[in-house]
Amino acid sequence: MNPAGPTKVLVLTSTLPRWPGDTEPRFVEYLSYELARVFEVVVLAPHYPGAARQETLSNGKQALAIHRFRYFVPALQSLAYDGGILSRIRQNPLRLLLIPFFLAAQLYAIVRLHRRHRFDAIHAHWIIPQGLVVAAFRLLSRQAPPILITSHGGDLFALRGVAMTRLKRWILTTATAVTVVSEAMRSYCTDLGCDEKGIMVRSMGVDLRSTFTPGDATAQRRGLVFVGRLVEKKGAAFLIEAMALLTEQYADLQLTVIGDGPVRRSLLELTERHQLQENVRFVGSVPNVQLPDYLRAAKIMVMPSVVAASGDQEGLGLVAIEAMGCGCAVVASDLPAVRDTILDGRTGLMVKPANAEDLAEKIGQLLANDEMRQTLAEKGRRYAAENFDWRMVGESYAEFISGMIRPTAN
Repeated sequence: MNPAGPTKVLVLTSTLPRWPGDTEPRFVEYLSYELARVFEVVVLAPHYPGAARQETLSNGKQALAIHRFRYFVPALQSLAYDGGILSRIRQNPLRLLLIPFFLAAQLYAIVRLHRRHRFDAIHAHWIIPQGLVVAAFRLLSRQAPPILITSHGGDLFALRGVAMTRLKRWILTTATAVTVVSEAMRSYCTDLGCDEKGIMVRSMGVDLRSTFTPGDATAQRRGLVFVGRLVEKKGAAFLIEAMALLTEQYADLQLTVIGDGPVRRSLLELTERHQLQENVRFVGSVPNVQLPDYLRAAKIMVMPSVVAASGDQEGLGLVAIEAMGCGCAVVASDLPAVRDTILDGRTGLMVKPANAEDLAEKIGQLLANDEMRQTLAEKGRRYAAENFDWRMVGESYAEFISGMIRPTAN
């Protein structure tokens, strides 16, 4: 442990808000704030045109020192953000050429920061690229601190093939400890050949105390809401198909689609094909602070996720927890990782993945039975608060990281 001052933790991520009001996912930032209750936290993320190279983020109680590394000519740094690295590469395969520069720049930034701070632990989010880079750092440095790698799903499920499987196995086995965000992911890690005892399930969390809350209990809720990147694994096309069936009985039913991504155009075309332009509203990405308002206004949040052709699928499904926090009933696809958040018939309803008919039927059950919908929403809110509140999740991660550090201090 660092004898010169507080225990220091370096957090590595490729997803972090770039500026105020950014729509990038904030779960790494939120977890880092929770860790900052115990440790001095420095966050390293890729740079992006218009973002600060260095800044301090604060939630009013804890502060994070943010460093963003440049990996190419600033105007051409397009590998990260806006849907994630895998999605960006699929949009433009030429971005593969940026990967060596990205990996080298991140490694150099880790070396430079570690020389300055002498971190007591490193927490790397995603097996690739952050886990790969920190594994290389550990090989190159005799003074590398304990390393925790956290996988969120896409990095584990989507990167397949013999070579990638071997690479992921090697990265995971070089870490001091590994966490995944669902039981399904732990099973997948053991299928890769990892020791099950070395894979811990530690979910991400949701701010259920001040942000994702039910709001005005007397406010009237209307329609359906979908929240997520418009990519294949989110299954929004099946929700549009389900809307075509539902509007035969509920002609005025409204669906609000929140998010953006590469399949947006095909979803708009599907909406027009079914003549649902008056029923389906695409609002694009919205700032995180506005999301609770949409969830509080809806009767049902629908998460129609599927397994993509690449194998990519949900790692946990935090949006379901956010919806439950806001008192919104949830209908979600019955995928392995989603079972950690939705207990079928108790905290929400599960449907067969990639099945518009079953999706329409389950949504219809809740539209026709307001008492059932409210009961599921209430039980869902309690379940979310008991299992996914950020304070609880943060304390678990802090305890886990402290346990990694202690043996090195003896």
